[in-house]
Amino acid sequence: MVYVIICVMAAVLVLLAIKVYLLKKSAREITAALGRKLKDDTNTGLRISGRDKDMRTLTAELNTQLRELRKEHLIYHQGNTELKNAITNISHDIRTPLTAICGYLEMMEKTGDPEKRARYLSIMKDRTELLKQLTDELFRYSIIVSEEKELELSEVFINQVLAESISSFYPVLSEKGITPVLEITDEHIMRMANKAALSRIFSNLMNNAVKYSDGDLIIRLSETGEITFSNSAKELSAVEVEQLFDRFYTVESARNSTGLGLSIVRTLAQRMGASASAAYENGVLTVSIIFPTSGGGSQ
Repeated sequence: MVYVIICVMAAVLVLLAIKVYLLKKSAREITAALGRKLKDDTNTGLRISGRDKDMRTLTAELNTQLRELRKEHLIYHQGNTELKNAITNISHDIRTPLTAICGYLEMMEKTGDPEKRARYLSIMKDRTELLKQLTDELFRYSIIVSEEKELELSEVFINQVLAESISSFYPVLSEKGITPVLEITDEHIMRMANKAALSRIFSNLMNNAVKYSDGDLIIRLSETGEITFSNSAKELSAVEVEQLFDRFYTVESARNSTGLGLSIVRTLAQRMGASASAAYENGVLTVSIIFPTSGGGSQ
């Protein structure tokens, strides 16, 4: 009997030793593989040869955390690259009018001609206004993206907000020789939105049309509630259209901009649960805003 007990205990000890050995082997495999993954940033996951359930659960959890870490690293890398490009773009946009102002100041110092001085002052005033627009746009964007609290949403009469925005923008459109064609449904479109944010979206879209339009603008509000701004923009390419919503992206035909206008549109739209997209076909740029149907729908 004692012999049997001893044999059983010996067998248990052997099994335990094997178990410990396999656990230590799995731990060594995880340690070695984890170091390589963190160093090489590959997309392959950790693998172990052991069959222990707990070690496999640990490996699966580590793989989940590694995927999250890679995702965060990619976001950080992209953000870092974007920031560097943004600094370059903003520096260029701000330096250009500043250089002009400095140049005309020197020219003013060298001339006593009242007409020339008045013309130089007028040009410097225009450049100063451009600087103000650029810095205002940057400030507005920083406020929007840093705002932590949710936008307060309520039922908004889309037709009315759109009409008010168009009316307030008519002087700017007229100055650029743009007479908008309006195709607005007679249906009362009600959606859950923030009126101030929606007005900003419409203003930015019309400002975008001023920058890129070849002289035309069609504004539509369909019975389904889809809002579109369309204009000819032969200077754009399909690739550029894909990047219009990117922060700080500008096309060469609109250098007097930080490239934040459409990025603000998309950010505000998303914060209200809406979507913003752009399409380019036959030389026509169309930007669409779609809000999810509210409980009451069209009324």
